[in-house]
Amino acid sequence: MVIFDCDGVLVDSETLSNGVLATMLSSEGLPTTLAQARRDYQGLLLGEILDRAQARLGRPLPEGWLARYERERTDAFRRELQPVPGASELIRQIAAAGVKVCVASQGKLEKTQLSLDLTGLRELFPDRALFSAHSVARGKPYPDLFLHAASIMGAQPRDCVVVEDTPSGVTAAVSAGMHVLGYAADSDETALRLAGAKVFHSLDALPQLLGLA
Repeated sequence: MVIFDCDGVLVDSETLSNGVLATMLSSEGLPTTLAQARRDYQGLLLGEILDRAQARLGRPLPEGWLARYERERTDAFRRELQPVPGASELIRQIAAAGVKVCVASQGKLEKTQLSLDLTGLRELFPDRALFSAHSVARGKPYPDLFLHAASIMGAQPRDCVVVEDTPSGVTAAVSAGMHVLGYAADSDETALRLAGAKVFHSLDALPQLLGLA
């Protein structure tokens, strides 16, 4: 089975999400650039983002701030979200080879469903093949999410390949006893390698890495 992260791997969402986050944090008196938002918050659960931002700000963010962030992020997705080039063709090729595919994201299930809907990828994944860290005790970098996905999909961890773009996701996959490929088109290649991933830079390379080409 191939387990895909969603944001930054299947959908080109990281710049949008972190751009909204940077703008909103800056407006609260915590000056944050897009690069800083990606470095400091990318790959975290929403609650972790809130906790880290408040710690740096030195005070609580306004009540409802996190819900407003989710709304503004959704608006940005509806305006601009695109699939990562080659994602649809890749998923179809893997499935046609008889290999199971699923999505395991740090984000809420509703966010993953929306992202896949907006980018035309939703039809490639049945409901039972979508997994969220909000459904397990611990999100990435812990292995819980990937082990849960493998269990539900009927796959052994040793027979799974995880495709990730964040060090925390790579760490989770390694901890789960799975093979892991680090997508470094828009991520820190060195950090992915250090976490334990074999790095690649284009989805076009995946069929060969998976032994399908």
